[in-house]
Amino acid sequence: MELDRRKFLQISGLALLVLAAKPIFQVVSKSDLVRAVDGNINSKKRLAMAIDLKGCAGREGCTDCVAACHSVHNVPDIGNRKEEIKWIWNSSYAQAFGEKENLFVKEALRGSPVLLLCNHCENPPCVRVCPTQATFKREDGIVMMDYHRCIGCRYCMAACPFGARSFNFRDPRPYIKTVDPDYPTRTKGVVEKCNFCEERLIAGKQPACVEACKNGSIVFGEMTPGTELYKVVSTNYAIRRKVELGTQPQVYYII
Repeated sequence: MELDRRKFLQISGLALLVLAAKPIFQVVSKSDLVRAVDGNINSKKRLAMAIDLKGCAGREGCTDCVAACHSVHNVPDIGNRKEEIKWIWNSSYAQAFGEKENLFVKEALRGSPVLLLCNHCENPPCVRVCPTQATFKREDGIVMMDYHRCIGCRYCMAACPFGARSFNFRDPRPYIKTVDPDYPTRTKGVVEKCNFCEERLIAGKQPACVEACKNGSIVFGEMTPGTELYKVVSTNYAIRRKVELGTQPQVYYII
């Protein structure tokens, strides 16, 4: 049976549509594979942090943890808020937990400082958007930065809902008072952030902020039953920032 011109064009158009859609199917399949791999990674040891806001409130004006972190990681002091580089910093409760601001929050807590840093999310959007894989998640959950692969596109900064990343608009090295030779300095055009002190963990040490905290308000370790961190989080009322976004932050705040 011969095909008329109309039917021939219909069949040809359908065939072209299927061929054009093939790459889309392939992309979906790759995405599913990535999610499956992430699932396997997340089932292993998971590092996290807990910060006791009541302990921080008892040491008003204390910045020991911030100073320690910035010192060992050669974080520059640019002196310009618009170009500020920060790995860990203090903010107010209202700014950190605006969505949890309500009449039942204690006044002391409402005015207490809140320590902020990269949340090393279970589902980090910064990792998904990085075009060069300069930002990636380790098997233990630490979200890392490879400064050599970073091209300065700042997609990760746009994707991070916590404002935890900083961009070097200029060469940061002239703005470092004392360079610590144990950690690399960065260059202009590179993004940087907290790395849970992975270089100290390798040496069997605690993160610099934990070590510098004099009243034990910061606890770091594995989030598994039986660990100190697990006991602290499970026996106190703990909250996390912006959990409604689904990133599953791994920094817990005891209130």
